This record gives sequence, structure tokens and C-alpha cells, in this order.
Amino acid sequence: MISFECNPITYFLQKPEMSTGNISAVNTEFILIGFPGLEGYQHWLTIPFSVMYILAIVGNILLICIVNLEPNLHTPMYTFLCVLAMVDIGLCTSTIPKMLQIFWQKACSISFEGCFIQMFFIHFLSSMESSILAVMAYDRYVAIYNPLLYTSILTKAKMAKIMGVLFARCFILAGLVPVLASMLPYCSANTIQHCFCDHMAVAKLACKDITMNSYYGLVVAFVIAGTDVTFIIFTYVMILRAVSKLGSKAARVKAFNTCGSHLFVIMYFYTTILFTFVTYRFGKNVPPRIHVMFAVLYLLVPPMLNPIVYGVRTKEIRQGFRKHFLRNKINPNDK
Repeated sequence: MISFECNPITYFLQKPEMSTGNISAVNTEFILIGFPGLEGYQHWLTIPFSVMYILAIVGNILLICIVNLEPNLHTPMYTFLCVLAMVDIGLCTSTIPKMLQIFWQKACSISFEGCFIQMFFIHFLSSMESSILAVMAYDRYVAIYNPLLYTSILTKAKMAKIMGVLFARCFILAGLVPVLASMLPYCSANTIQHCFCDHMAVAKLACKDITMNSYYGLVVAFVIAGTDVTFIIFTYVMILRAVSKLGSKAARVKAFNTCGSHLFVIMYFYTTILFTFVTYRFGKNVPPRIHVMFAVLYLLVPPMLNPIVYGVRTKEIRQGFRKHFLRNKINPNDK
């Protein structure tokens, strides 16, 4: 079996014929080069990416364990937080282990099937992340606007229906992205200028016009992320109106603190994902390594930050950690 080193050289097949749609008839694998232009320095990137990956996995597992072990946290807010943690684990696991293989072991090849499977999980899980952030905004709205009816509005049955609808939406819309990409003919070029099987990075290798694929990717992004962002903005406008009507200053500060961590995660996630989607299609003058860096940041940093941000800013999670993992006695009045 021939092995390839990671470099920006495009590998050509001995057969010059063009594919008629069956990608396996022409080639059997793609080559991921990592960060374009930084191939000689990529082994140093294994250290920060390994640390970030470990923090993401450990932090999200701890978060899930704390919520499951602490009965007081069995509420809709923390249930959605657990779902977000599971999505985060899947999102970074679908990309980082292969990236570390590229950086450290020069294991750059990935099968066609493996590439499109990875592409599916990246798009599906990032879509789910966006959807869950929108649901968590609605959760905060109900908790602040109508706290007395909070548990009766967000019942387990209603939460299951919401998550089912969001799952189906993301599975169908985002799932078609790798399906359409896999139907493109790939002739001779098989070197992907990326750390993972990004949709546009793979589609650009096709020996066929990819306008439909590009437009469909944008449509999916705006239907899912655009709808979620619009809903989040509307929800937080309503939250601000509800908070402004609270009688005491302490109640308003508490309400803002409750939403602060969520807003921070939202702003970071959507800023990086918007840059990635737009510049890959319209930012021809942006260096490829910048494209890749922002794509990696929106896939890895939120999974690492979410448990830290929510854990540090949420008293109940801090107390649960101290109680179940440090075996400390908890005073309910502790901050």
C-alpha cells in the first residue's frame, strides 16, 4: 500500500479518465494536508490541540455527571445543557483525533467513505449545536418571563418533542450536504486543503460545476443558523423587556448573570461560523490557513469553553462539583 506524506502537492491517478459519478471507480481516498503553508510546523500544534481536546472531553463529561448525580439539577435548563455537552463531545471527536494523526503521525489519507461520514457528523452536530443554543435562549425566556409556570410549560414531553423536531431538521437538511458532495465526480485531484473534510474544501476538488452544492450549503446555513439567530435575537429582546419590569435591582442583576454565559457562547459560536461560511465562498483573498484556523476554532473552542463558562458562572454546577467530586459539604447560602 502506497503511503503519502502531508504536503500541498496534488496527487494524480494513472488513469486520466473522468468519473461519471461513481467516485470509487477513480480514486479510493483523499489526502488531508492540515494547515496549508504550515506543514513543517504542524507537529507543534499537537500540544495545544491535545490539551484543548482533553479539556473539552473531560469538562463535558464532568458536566453531564454532575447534572445526573445532583437531583436539584434535573430541570429543563440543565437537561438542555447535558444535550449540548453530548453534542460538543461528538463534534470535537469527529475532527480532532484525525487532525492529531495528521500533525503527529503524518497519517493524511482518509477514505472516500470516511471523508463523507466525517462531513456528515461535522455538519449535523454543528447544526444541532446551533439549534440547542436557540432552545436554551427560549428556556431562559420562560424562566425569567414566567418563572412560576416554568416546569409546567417545559415538561419532559414538550422537551422531547422540541428535540425530536430539531434532530429531524438537522439530520435531513445537514445530512444532504455530504450526500450531494459524494455524488460529484472526482477525477484526479484528491488533496484537501484542510484539516478535515469540510464541505467546500472537498467539493472544490470535483471536476464539475459545484454552484448547486455551494448554494445548497448556504441555504442550509441560513435556514438553520439564520433561523436560530433570528429566534435568539427575538427571545433576548423579550428577555430584556421582562428584566426591565423586575422590581428590584438585585433581581435584574441575577437575571442578567443567568443569561450572560449563554450570550457569550452564542456570540463566539456564530461569529466564527459566519466568517467560515462567508469567506470560503466569497473571500478569495483570505489565505487558506485563515479559513482552516477559523473552521477549527468554531469546532473545537465552543466544546472546550462551554463546560468552563457554564461551570464557573453557575452556582449550582459549582456546588455539585464540590459535593460529588471533592466531597465537600455544601452550604445552600454559599455563592
